[in-house]
Amino acid sequence: MKKIHSIISIFVLALFFSCSSDENSDIDLEGLSAPTNISALTTVTQDNTGKVTFVPKGEGVTQYKINFGDGSADSDYIGTGSTVAHIYKEGVYKSKIIAMGINGKTTEVEKEVVVSFKAPENLVVEVTNDLSVSKKITVKATADFALFYDVYFGETGKPDPVSGNNGESVSYTYQQAGVYTIRVVSKSAAVKTTEKTIEVTAKLVLNPTTSAPAPPNRQAGDVISIYGSKYTNVAGTNFFPNWGQSTTFTEFDLAGDKIINYNNLNYEGIALADNVTIDVSGMEYFHMDVWTADLDKIDTFLISKTNGEKPVSKNLTANQWTSIDIPISAFTSQGLTVADIFQLKLVGTPAGKNVFIDNIYFYKTAAQSVELPLDFESATLTYTWGGFGDANFGPIPVSVVTNPDKTGANVSNKVVKIEKLSGAQVWAGASINLEKTIDFTKGTTVKVNVWSPKVGADILYKMEVSTSPKDGNGNPTVFFEAHATTTVANAWQVLTFDLTAAPGFSTANKYDRVILFPDFGQMGTGAVYYFDDIKQSN
Repeated sequence: MKKIHSIISIFVLALFFSCSSDENSDIDLEGLSAPTNISALTTVTQDNTGKVTFVPKGEGVTQYKINFGDGSADSDYIGTGSTVAHIYKEGVYKSKIIAMGINGKTTEVEKEVVVSFKAPENLVVEVTNDLSVSKKITVKATADFALFYDVYFGETGKPDPVSGNNGESVSYTYQQAGVYTIRVVSKSAAVKTTEKTIEVTAKLVLNPTTSAPAPPNRQAGDVISIYGSKYTNVAGTNFFPNWGQSTTFTEFDLAGDKIINYNNLNYEGIALADNVTIDVSGMEYFHMDVWTADLDKIDTFLISKTNGEKPVSKNLTANQWTSIDIPISAFTSQGLTVADIFQLKLVGTPAGKNVFIDNIYFYKTAAQSVELPLDFESATLTYTWGGFGDANFGPIPVSVVTNPDKTGANVSNKVVKIEKLSGAQVWAGASINLEKTIDFTKGTTVKVNVWSPKVGADILYKMEVSTSPKDGNGNPTVFFEAHATTTVANAWQVLTFDLTAAPGFSTANKYDRVILFPDFGQMGTGAVYYFDDIKQSN
């Protein structure tokens, strides 16, 4: 069958390249990964013949073949979406699903095949409601002697079962919440089957289980925040003024993350403090994040103190956060004055539904951003450094100062000063959040100009994804660390950090925080270190 395999591969490659533009004709096929997430549904006929059908699936696959595990020859290669049937004698077999990608790389996954002419026994069915997706039910059925099972989920107009391997899970999302009767039929190679009937409740998920996407770092002058924990909010805002609405208001607490919850929403006002207006004419967008299980769309009104209100409507996606960004021009094009906004209004369609809202703010694209390269010379940017790790686990001093030694490798005006106080922790240092994530097309080497009071100081350069899950100490779990050692004292020198050699480094990660550790691994002695010109190179 090698000839058939070669013909299929040549056909796929020809099709691939015929669909590629000239500028993409130099695609490196060897750089493509082998197929992933390989599995197979295995079913057997209930007629004592032992006829098993394999339905393979995976990602990045052009064709499959099956090693049946019973000593017989492998199957022919088949295309995606195809099936393979094989007659087994009674027994338990270790088959292999062999998946091939477009470049010939293969992935093998072992699959146990149980062929028994006994009817399934000891059927156990587990049913769970999905905690984050409304009306989604997951079923797992396990029985002795069984190979697979069918689930009839009992929804009108949906008569076909969903099949799953014995001991594995299948899921189904109902159109409507409610009580349903499901029938689970466990099957072996025997004529007789075993089944259970269970009553289940498809539930609405009525609140988010994860936080809204974290807003990016921005300069204070580039954002006007109404609600959220990322930026400084306009003080005194009333999120539940008495406008005669049927809406109710609570502040939902999601593991410490506060989120506005409007229930039974028909309309709802948000009022700035008395005699407070905001001028958003210099902003470019209005932003908010909305989560709902049942609201189709939301109208957002900006209300001017002098010329009324205008709405913009946005559709929502159920059971997930919808990030809304509305151009300010969508309001001004309707004739609204946005230099004196004093209220907002939200209207839900259909009325009477439930919404969660976070991160309400106006913003504009920054003319300048805190990003690599960092030279600290801008008169308009604010470089917000935070020190940490003094003797009492508090902050150590860090600031942007005038360069105290404009000689040699660094004659610039502004630099960062970090004081590693006497008794400071061995891991004391300072961090700064970037407003744009690092672009690794500009290089995977970082150079830093360092002024050290001694030779042999270990300078640790670290970057984090600030929004990644936190460890037990509250630190992001996606990061890398790179080391370099000073070779001169009381003078500037450029240290080079090869990021590709750092454990955990990946160009796919969106690193947005720089951390510097002077004389890492040594207790503080009161020494002062200076840093400047943090930049990428190849």
